[in-house]
Amino acid sequence: MAIKISVLAIYFLVVLAIGLVARTRWKSSPETYFLADRKLGTLVLLGTMVATNFSAFTVFGTSGAGYRDGYAFFPIMGFGTGFMALTFWILGRKIWQIGLDRNIVTPPELVRALYGSPALSFLFALVMIVFTIPYLALQPMAAGYALDALIGLPYVWGCVLVTAIIVLYTLRGGMRAVAWTDLFQGALMFVLLGVSLFLVVRHYGGFAEANARVLAASPELFSRPGGTGKYTVGVWFSFIMLWFFCDPMFPQLFQRFFSAKSPKTISRIMLFYPVVCTVVFFIPIAIGVLGRLAFPDLVGKEADRILPMVLTLISGDVMAALVIAAGLAALMSTMDSQLLTLSSIFTRDVMPMVSKKESSGSLTGRIFVICLSIAGLALAYKPPATILQIATQTFTGLAVLFPTVVFGLYLKRVFAQAAILSIVTGEAMVLLFYLKVISAGAFLPVVWVMAVAFGVYLSVHAFLLHRRGDLSVTVPGWVANPYFLALGAIFLLAMDFWAWGRVTPLFFGMPWWIAYFVVLSALQTVVMFYLVRAESR
Repeated sequence: MAIKISVLAIYFLVVLAIGLVARTRWKSSPETYFLADRKLGTLVLLGTMVATNFSAFTVFGTSGAGYRDGYAFFPIMGFGTGFMALTFWILGRKIWQIGLDRNIVTPPELVRALYGSPALSFLFALVMIVFTIPYLALQPMAAGYALDALIGLPYVWGCVLVTAIIVLYTLRGGMRAVAWTDLFQGALMFVLLGVSLFLVVRHYGGFAEANARVLAASPELFSRPGGTGKYTVGVWFSFIMLWFFCDPMFPQLFQRFFSAKSPKTISRIMLFYPVVCTVVFFIPIAIGVLGRLAFPDLVGKEADRILPMVLTLISGDVMAALVIAAGLAALMSTMDSQLLTLSSIFTRDVMPMVSKKESSGSLTGRIFVICLSIAGLALAYKPPATILQIATQTFTGLAVLFPTVVFGLYLKRVFAQAAILSIVTGEAMVLLFYLKVISAGAFLPVVWVMAVAFGVYLSVHAFLLHRRGDLSVTVPGWVANPYFLALGAIFLLAMDFWAWGRVTPLFFGMPWWIAYFVVLSALQTVVMFYLVRAESR
């Protein structure tokens, strides 16, 4: 026990030290505190993008999903999240340019600059805050699970401890500290998750042998629709579509576009993203599947604890503590970014509407960091569902913002009324699905929600154009780009309905369709490379 506590204490001290070294001044400008002076290069930006997006959901939620549903969850996360990187090219470059030209710090400020509407900007800010707080709460939830399994620290105290450490370096350091701690924690997560899979595989006599044992007991984990029969073709399509629309709308990811050193930096990280997603998501899902050998009877939310439970069982104290530190690194690197971004939104977009004046410094944002942390802890105290269920609901609410952003960036003429009605009707649909007033049928709610959000926006936009006698249609040039069309074909190939129900392994005891999705991700990277090269010419 003393060894485990010592390892975790050293990890926490290293994170705090990095945050202290990379700190900003207490009276720093918002651009310095929230965006690190817009000077993040490829390595640091990639590290903070990856670490910010790979959260407690990545390590604990996906391992829990792997336990419950098997390898069916891997392509959804590995390919689906990697495919989302295309939005870095579609949205990120223009967001960076407009942010630089107009000195924009937050996503709602961008929306106000595009539409000229403070009311729309305020609504956009509220949606981001309301739907990010439950996602923020996932991080202390996972910390509580991990520390309880590793050292027996009561769940609530684990939540409080990790939150307090994150708040300390976020308050003092701002974006610069968050970016550098993210780089460290992302690298640590990547290495130690790899070590954890090696330990589990070695414990069970090799990867193929371990998979064969799970296959004999639970063959449903090696095919679609998965262990619980959840991943039908409709749900499969829904999840991959959800990642594409919601991930760039995560406030902490969106704000990273402003902090890039140049648009070339954004293009470079887009190319690296699919391979990172493929590797990082495979590991916890595989551990979740193999965890069935040690703990065959976990139910519901209990499965979200499978990674710390397995590692505590099979490895020594030092390795168990290090591997749990990888999970803590994932959740801490997401929570610090969420706190920082939401505090900037509160300072620059919510407060001016309430007090009629904008805060010139970062003190208000730092105070809001503390308030957000308390809100996250309150929601984590008694979690209502699994990590995956909470994440899916909150992600759908954020995805509703996508039409407002993409049309605002690319349409020649925009109307705030179209964006406001799109958001309001989209979120109303989210609420109706949440209350089970209506059913999503064969799909997840996001399919119908996004159909309404896009449909309302375009209908209102067309009506207002017609009323003004303007019948012009604006279509971005990249829509007809052959490389962009090739990426659309790759997305369609990911709907491999012909492989449903097949269990036969190809190699190392894994189903052959896993290799199919690895190839698709590699092909995506190649096509995006030529897309970027053609655009640069």
